[in-house]
Amino acid sequence: MTKKLFLKTLATASFLMAMSLPALAAEGGSNESMYKITIGALAVGIAAFGCGLGDGNAIAAACEGTARNPGAGGTIRVTMLIGMVFIETLVLVTFLAALLGF
Repeated sequence: MTKKLFLKTLATASFLMAMSLPALAAEGGSNESMYKITIGALAVGIAAFGCGLGDGNAIAAACEGTARNPGAGGTIRVTMLIGMVFIETLVLVTFLAALLGF
């Protein structure tokens, strides 16, 4: 990801988060509940970002390993899928913690 694309993505995410705060405040809830929702959404977003990077690295390494040794492709594929399950579990656990804890 280039620096320019990263900055555009960061600016868009910041804008969307800033626009969501008045909508949450309009519900008449306390400030505490508004911050809990925002922090929960931010935690899930960070976890999803990290898992996306982890998945990309795992797939790239599996493709490279299969290209170097095509005979081990089946074993590499199974190991990659098990690793991806553990990586994706992080997002689900973070979402569950945000849903129940906040």
